[in-house]
Amino acid sequence: MRAIGRNLIIKIIKEGTTATKGGLLLAESHREDVRYLEAKVINVGDEVVGVKIDDTIFYDKHAGHLIEINKESYRVIKLQDIVVVLWES
Repeated sequence: MRAIGRNLIIKIIKEGTTATKGGLLLAESHREDVRYLEAKVINVGDEVVGVKIDDTIFYDKHAGHLIEINKESYRVIKLQDIVVVLWES
């Protein structure tokens, strides 16, 4: 699969559950304090600059849409939805 234009195909990195101070377990989807999610870049469109395949990014959790290929779920987002690209040190 290949992204087109300024689109990226990403795979969401699951964070799992988080415990509150009171001991309540919250699923990632129920955490209102988290606006950005972590993902791994699978493919980038030909107009994307500054992001490459296998980069780890943070993107707006409301961005893009899901796509399923060979029973695997991916998300397609636009370059403008990325807020952070993590550098390997």
